[in-house]
Amino acid sequence: MTLPNLITIARLILVPVVIAMIGSGQWLAAFVLFAVAGLSDAVDGFLARRFGLQSELGAYLDPLADKALLISIYVSLAVVGVLPGWVAILVVFRDIMILMAIVLSWLMARPLAIRPLWVSKMTTVAQIGFAGLVLGARAFGLDLAVVHDLALAAVALLTLLSAGAYLALWLRHMAT
Repeated sequence: MTLPNLITIARLILVPVVIAMIGSGQWLAAFVLFAVAGLSDAVDGFLARRFGLQSELGAYLDPLADKALLISIYVSLAVVGVLPGWVAILVVFRDIMILMAIVLSWLMARPLAIRPLWVSKMTTVAQIGFAGLVLGARAFGLDLAVVHDLALAAVALLTLLSAGAYLALWLRHMAT
């Protein structure tokens, strides 16, 4: 158990706390905890690379913690009516589609190693940025209507492009 893995586990533990803060309308606490989670992601990655503390467990835990946080925030924000439900469905559907493709490939004895594509990295940045924007706007009482709408459109477009890219990759893999 390495220090980066412990930091990642702490980030996973933060997920239900952030959800509870969103559910109870404690926007400043939700924003601060989201920022702490983001900072912990940077710190655990830095420590792992800088001090050679990468591990197989960490390679699985880190993206799991990131996805758990993002999906939970999008679903929670949709449930409390801050985000339209369709955007939460889109974010969740993309990740479920990728997971199901991996599982199906494995079940068919055609395992597929999924590496992050450039569009998926941009999607993750957009999703994190938009979640931070929404939480920050709520926490500090900011009216960011135009920025919100543009960021929402960017998240939707990038999420769709990323889903399409992974679907195309999977289809090519399964056809060979």
